[in-house]
Amino acid sequence: MLDWGREQNRELDDDSAHGIGERFKAQAADLIPKTLGYLLTSSRRQSWRSRIAEAFDRECRYGHDVFFVPVFLGMGAALWFSLRTPPRTDIIAALAILALIGRWLGGVRGDKRRPGAVAALILSGMLCAAWETDRQSTIILDQPVVTEISGVVERREAGSSTEWRYIITLHETARPTIRRAPQRISLLARARHAPVPIGATIAGRARLSPPSGPALPGMNDFAFQSFYAQIGAIGYFLGAPKSIAAKAESETSWATRVEAWQYQLRDRISNRIREILPGDTGGFAASIITGERRSMSREATEALRLSGLAHITAISGLNMALAAGIFFVGARRLLSLIPFVAQAFPIKKLAALGALFAITGYVMISGYQVSAVRAYLMTAVMLSAVLIDRPAISLRNLCLAATIMIACQPSIVLGPSFQMSFAATAALISGYARWTARPPSFLPKAKGAPARLALSVGKLFSATFLTSVIGALSTAVFSIWHFHRLSTHGLEANLAAMPLISLLVMPAGFLAMLAMPLGLDEPFFHVMGFGLDLVLDVAHTTASWGEGIAFERMPPWFILGAIAGLLLLTLLRTWLRLAGGLIFLLTALAAATVPTATPADLFVSEDARLVALWAADQKGAAAVNRLRPSAFLYDQWRPVLGIRHTEFPIQLAELRLPQMSPRGELLTATAQEEARVVLERLVHAAVANRFTCVKGACSVLVYGNKILTMDRPDVVGQACDLADIVVLAARSSVQSCRSGAILLTESSLRSSGALEIWIDPESQRQFTIRPSFEGRPFPWTSHRLYDWRTATSAENHGMIHPKSERPASINDSDG
Repeated sequence: MLDWGREQNRELDDDSAHGIGERFKAQAADLIPKTLGYLLTSSRRQSWRSRIAEAFDRECRYGHDVFFVPVFLGMGAALWFSLRTPPRTDIIAALAILALIGRWLGGVRGDKRRPGAVAALILSGMLCAAWETDRQSTIILDQPVVTEISGVVERREAGSSTEWRYIITLHETARPTIRRAPQRISLLARARHAPVPIGATIAGRARLSPPSGPALPGMNDFAFQSFYAQIGAIGYFLGAPKSIAAKAESETSWATRVEAWQYQLRDRISNRIREILPGDTGGFAASIITGERRSMSREATEALRLSGLAHITAISGLNMALAAGIFFVGARRLLSLIPFVAQAFPIKKLAALGALFAITGYVMISGYQVSAVRAYLMTAVMLSAVLIDRPAISLRNLCLAATIMIACQPSIVLGPSFQMSFAATAALISGYARWTARPPSFLPKAKGAPARLALSVGKLFSATFLTSVIGALSTAVFSIWHFHRLSTHGLEANLAAMPLISLLVMPAGFLAMLAMPLGLDEPFFHVMGFGLDLVLDVAHTTASWGEGIAFERMPPWFILGAIAGLLLLTLLRTWLRLAGGLIFLLTALAAATVPTATPADLFVSEDARLVALWAADQKGAAAVNRLRPSAFLYDQWRPVLGIRHTEFPIQLAELRLPQMSPRGELLTATAQEEARVVLERLVHAAVANRFTCVKGACSVLVYGNKILTMDRPDVVGQACDLADIVVLAARSSVQSCRSGAILLTESSLRSSGALEIWIDPESQRQFTIRPSFEGRPFPWTSHRLYDWRTATSAENHGMIHPKSERPASINDSDG
C-alpha cells in the first residue's frame, strides 16, 4: 500500500514530463472506444435503427421527403461538374431509366422505393448538367489579342464615373481576324464617349482576353461562370468606341426582340434613376430596382460588404415580398372602396393577380439574378395559391423554386448566390415556423394605444434582430468558403438599416415605379434616396469599426459538412433535425481545431508574372517578386493564404541585363556572356525568403534551391543552367531545360494554370507540384489547349510540355 502511494506521488510530481495531462489523454482515448462499443452493441444498434426508421417514417408522413428533391438534383449536378471525365449522356439516361424502373418495382413499401428515387434524382441532376453544357457550347477565346471588333450591343451598364460596360454580340474582327472568335464578349469603355444604345452596332479597337482561371488551385474559376453566361472573352476598348450603321441582317426571332426590348426598358429605368439621384445614391437605388451594381463607387460597395449590408443590393425575397405585399394590400384596399366591384368580384383574387403581374415585371427588369428568380418563383406560387383557394406552404414553395432553377440551370448550384440565397431562405422559413408554432409567453399584453404602439415597434425590431441572426448564421459558412471573410458587425448594421429599407426605401421605390409612366416619379425617388443615404451612412460607420474576420482556405469537408447539417436542421421536423445541428457544430469545431494541411512553399500565377513564397521572419508574411503585384491576383491570394504582411523585392541597381532586341533577334555571343555574368551575380546575391531583383529577373533561395523568375525569353538558356526552378513570364519555344531544372513558362502555365509547389527541405530538386488543371479538359477549360496556328487542340492538361528537341542551355537562347 505504501509503495502504491509513493508511485502515485511520483506520477503527480512528474507534471512537466508526462503528468496528469498524459494520463488524461490516455484515459480519454480509452474512453472513446468503450463508449462507442457500448452504443454500438447489437441491442443498442437495433434500438437506434428502429428509432431512426420511425422518425424517418414520420418525416415522410409530414411530406418532408419532398423537400429533398432539389437536394438530390443539385447533388447530381455538382457531381457531374466535379468529375474529371463525366460519363456519356446516354449512359446516364439509361441508368436513370433503370433507377425509375427499380423504384416502380419496389412495391408499395416506401423504404424499398426510396433508394431508386434517390438514384433517379441524382442521375437526373447529372443529365441536366450535361444538357446545359451541350446547350451553351460557348466558344472561349484561346489567346489575348488586340483587334478591331464590331457587333451589336446586347446590354450595357454605367460605371461609377464615365465608363460603360458593354455586352456585345460579336459579328466581325479585323487586323487581325480571329479564326475562332467567341459569339459574345464583355468590354469596358473608359474613354469619354456618347454611350452606344442597346441594339446599335458598336465598333472600335479592343484588347480581348480569355476569362482568367483560378488564382490558385481549387479557387474560383472565372471561365466556368463565363462559359455558362455565354461570355467568350473580356477586355476593354483602346480609346472611345463608336456607333456605326448596322448592316442588313436577317429577321431576328421574336424571343430575341422581346429580350432586346426588356434590356432597353431596364436601361431606361436605370438612367432615369441616376438622373434623379446622382452618385452612389442613384447607383444604390438602381441596384435595388434593376440589379445594376456597377454605378456604385468602390468605396460604397466595400462599405456595404464590410458592414454585412451587401445583400440589400441583391434583389431577393425581401424586395419581392415588399413589392408583392404593397401592390396586393394597396389594390385590395382600393377595390374595396368601390362597392359595386367589392360585391360583384373577388377582390382578393384580383389583387393577387395584379401583384403577380407586378412582380413579373419586377423580375423582368432585374436582370434575372439568382436570388430574384428564386424570390419570384416562391412569391408567384404563393399568389397562385390565393387564386385557386389553396394554402401556400413556404418550404414547399422553396422546394419548387429550387427544383425549377436547378433543372433549367444546374450550373448555379456551385455559385455563392444560389447557396447563400436558398440557405438563408430555408433557415428563415424554418426558424419562423418554430417561432410561430410556440410563440413566447413573456411578451406583455398591450393595453391602450401607446402600449400597442410600443409593442408593435418592439415586435418590428425583434423580427429584424431574429432575421439578422438567422440570416447571418445560415450564410456564414458560405461567406467563409467563397469569400474567406466574415463580417463581425453585420447584426448592428442590419438592425439599423433594415427598418429603413422595409418602411421607407422599398415602399417609396415601388410607388416611384408605378408613377414613372405618368412622369410623377421624382418625389418618390427623392424619398427613396433619403432613405438610402441613411443606409449608406450606417454602412460607412459600421465598416469603420473593422474589416471582420479573415479565414484561410478551408478543406472540402468543411463546406460538405456544413451543407449537410443545414439541410437536416432546416428541412426536417422530428428529432432528426438535431442531428443536423450536431453535424453543423462538429464541422465548425473541427474546422477550428483540426490542423490544416501544410501550405505550399511557392505560388505561381497562371501568367507566370507573380510568384510568392513565405517569409520566415514572421507568421503570415509573404515575399513577392513584384514591387507592384497584380491587385486582381494578390487580393485573392491574401485571404486564402492568410497573408498579413508583404515583403517586396530587394533591387540591385548596379546590375543590368543586356538590352533586349526590339525585333526579337537572338543575343550576340558577347551579350550572352554578359547576361550569364549578370545572372550569376544575381543568383549569388540571392537570400532566403526574399526576392533579389534586377530589371527583368529576380532570384531567391528556398531550402537551398535556386529560383529565378524572368521576363526575358532571350536569356532563358542561361537561367536554366544557373537555377533549379525557372519561371518565365513570356512565351517561349523552349519547353524544358537540359540541365534538369524545372522550366515554367507562360505557354506551359496556360495548360496547367496556377501552381502550388512544395519543396523538400532535406534534398535538392525534390518538388511536389499541384496544378490547377490536369487530365482531360472540361468544356470551359478546353480553350487553354487550343493552338490557333494549327487549329488543333491537345487532349490533356499538363504541367510541363513534352521535352523540346532543342533543350535550353547556356548557349541557346529564344527570341
